[in-house]
Amino acid sequence: MKVLKNNSQIENARRELIQRGASCLESPFQTLLRRFRLHSGVKLGDKIKSWDVLETLKFLDQNIQKHDPVLDIGCYASEIIVALHKQGYTNLTGADLNPELNLMPGQGSIRYETTNFMHTPFPDASFKAITSISVIEHGFDAHALLKEMSRLLKSGGYFIASFDYWPEKIDTTGIKFFDMDWLIFSKDDVANFIQLANNYGFKAVGDFNANGEDTPIECGGKKYTFGWLVLEKI
Repeated sequence: MKVLKNNSQIENARRELIQRGASCLESPFQTLLRRFRLHSGVKLGDKIKSWDVLETLKFLDQNIQKHDPVLDIGCYASEIIVALHKQGYTNLTGADLNPELNLMPGQGSIRYETTNFMHTPFPDASFKAITSISVIEHGFDAHALLKEMSRLLKSGGYFIASFDYWPEKIDTTGIKFFDMDWLIFSKDDVANFIQLANNYGFKAVGDFNANGEDTPIECGGKKYTFGWLVLEKI
């Protein structure tokens, strides 16, 4: 596990994404055109998620092949799946409940499936990696999530997730996004999730670096940061 420490990491990550040719954010000119309804399509990504997108790209570059099958869950408006396409990954699938997936970029090259990612139609052991950028904290159901991710991953495959995080518990009772409960993971929440993952055939990859330094993210009246975690299917 890694933790986003400060705003500088966000800025540095975006610069590296641009240098890699992986950035999918709109230009200021495109945003202006959108304001006047002269530019359509899905607005991809969010600058504040630059760090976790880059961490995910770097991990995949080091651990899988460009032709390996990769699934992105919660893919609507997600930058990661399009960034992977731009980086030469050729076997990409996105899953989301949003019925407007047909507006996402890469149609014909990226397979998009409108489905609940807790209960997908994909066969067992379909993917070498599954990515999830700021998704699992909404309507979090650890057992259902781990059961499906374990079913979908090949042996030696990876579940890579970023999520809202702060080491100490932050109460989000009554706050909903996308009509779902919202969880800001604490250090104990992540530790419990990793322990539960062991029961579904996973092991955590790397060290458990769970300390927070700053709160560069503010949403829903709360200040926090992002965590990033990799689980390997044994």
